[in-house]
Amino acid sequence: MDEKGIARYTRRDFMKAGFVFGVGAPALAAGYAAVPDVFARAVFDAKQAGVVNDRVLVMIQLGGGNDGLQTVIPLSNTRFRDLRPTLGAVADKALPITSDLGLNANLAGIKKLYDAGKVAIVQGVGYPQPSFSHFDSIRVWETADPTRRQQDGWLGKTIATNYDSAGHPLVGCACGTTSVPGALHDLQATLTVIQDQTTFKFQGGDNVEQVMGALYTGTPGIYGALFDTAMTTVRDTVAQLRTSAAQYTPKAAYSDKQQLVYSSKNQLAAALSLAAELIVTGSGVKILHVTLGGFDTHYTELNRHDDLMAYLDSAVSAFYADLAAYGMSDRVLVATWSEFGRRPNENASAGTDHGTAAPVFLIGDPVKGGLYGQAPDVNKLDTLGNLGYAVDFRAVYQEILGSHLGVSGRDILGQTFDRIPFVRDPAKSASTNGALVNAAGAPLPGRNSA
Repeated sequence: MDEKGIARYTRRDFMKAGFVFGVGAPALAAGYAAVPDVFARAVFDAKQAGVVNDRVLVMIQLGGGNDGLQTVIPLSNTRFRDLRPTLGAVADKALPITSDLGLNANLAGIKKLYDAGKVAIVQGVGYPQPSFSHFDSIRVWETADPTRRQQDGWLGKTIATNYDSAGHPLVGCACGTTSVPGALHDLQATLTVIQDQTTFKFQGGDNVEQVMGALYTGTPGIYGALFDTAMTTVRDTVAQLRTSAAQYTPKAAYSDKQQLVYSSKNQLAAALSLAAELIVTGSGVKILHVTLGGFDTHYTELNRHDDLMAYLDSAVSAFYADLAAYGMSDRVLVATWSEFGRRPNENASAGTDHGTAAPVFLIGDPVKGGLYGQAPDVNKLDTLGNLGYAVDFRAVYQEILGSHLGVSGRDILGQTFDRIPFVRDPAKSASTNGALVNAAGAPLPGRNSA
């Protein structure tokens, strides 16, 4: 192959068009052939060790700052109508869940799951000294650190601490994006990012094998070995996804044909369909992250937010129905998060500005449904005119980590919080120090073993 031909292919060429792959430091440090067959090995090791927790977490980011008062709506509070003369009309069509609270009318599918005991709503979730900056508050939620000292994401740390010993690049996966979400970021974690199933592949056509060989030959010593390890892992990941796609047919109607007033720039239904594919085909995925944007509703919010609620409801309902049809819904917990809520009073543009407390939804068969926390009181605002928070968001994370995933929340969060018992059957494989254990309580081999 001539040098010009090789020069046409760069690392960017391999990674563009929807393909991003993050190899953690431990995998690279292991050197040549560190991942001979990551998928088979991960499954084999788990079975040999008697691992009993096969639960999966799906985090849905509601990007932009979801308005909690337009999502879980005060029905009988006259102050709510006073603060929101235009937006308060949402209460007229709300779906009651108590005498005082109702869900947005476009959350009919989630309301049906709520009535079946499969939705927990934690009200008034926030953190001390809140930031009204998107960037800053997103960082707080992603790192689980209101002091802004941590750099790594809470999910990335969870993967690195508890799952990376399996050497499995699909343990942590972001669907429907081209970059690693901050919550999954950790230099010690191996992650996969898939924007689109059809474009998740090597770019370069028929010459890709020759290109890989040329690049490897020109990279001596340990660096060549590291490149070879990364490419081997990538090749296995692509092959696994092709196998998963061939084995999976959706058993629910996913649709991204939403006529939104303001585009979310995200295909949530497609991302959740891909997440379902990875779960039902046994790819070994444990933590998934998807995003629905468009919630920064500073103007003409009423219709915009209602449309987003309908889109969220349709995608989540299809995802649950798909998993249930495959007999997998008992394994999967869906959790929503957003960087902040909105101010209780509407602005002059019939929208709302950046606020504080908002609800978090937990959805799925593992959930013990109902209301948790305390609904923000629009009659008792702080000195800035914002809602007070009742639940630290890290308490929600703690319950997800300890009771659903069976790992130590203290190890990930650095402290403990009062429990919010929204998980129906807490995982019995959790240990006090965060190490993975088998059914007999013995630690599994790997980086978290003594």
